[in-house]
Amino acid sequence: MVDNRTPESRSALMARIGSKNTAPELIVRKLLFAIGYRFRLHRRDLPGKPDIVFVSRRKAIFVHGCFWHAHGCRIGKLPKSHVRFWKAKLKGNSERDSRNQRALQDRGWDVLVVWQCETKDLVPLRERLRNFLEV
Repeated sequence: MVDNRTPESRSALMARIGSKNTAPELIVRKLLFAIGYRFRLHRRDLPGKPDIVFVSRRKAIFVHGCFWHAHGCRIGKLPKSHVRFWKAKLKGNSERDSRNQRALQDRGWDVLVVWQCETKDLVPLRERLRNFLEV
């Protein structure tokens, strides 16, 4: 499928996508709050600035967009244009994610990654979050 936007329009659109307070992140935060958990956001003193942090439990949650972090699901499929650029970009993102998760684990933190596509069905997500936080 050919991109229906000009390169300038596509670039402007992609540049507007933020790294904080994304729709999937807000879903996870609201769910956590509703089941009684309180947390901190985007701690800059931790590797990778986890999206959600439970300091006393030493647990961190990253909420990853399927496209930007190369999940491989339907949402995370590779674009058909500028393939070389996107492969390198998304591979770099994945490698950085792995480094940050290892660095947190080396500091004694437990890490959970929630993917954008997982925020569509809240029942299993709620259970997964509870299991992660109660252990």
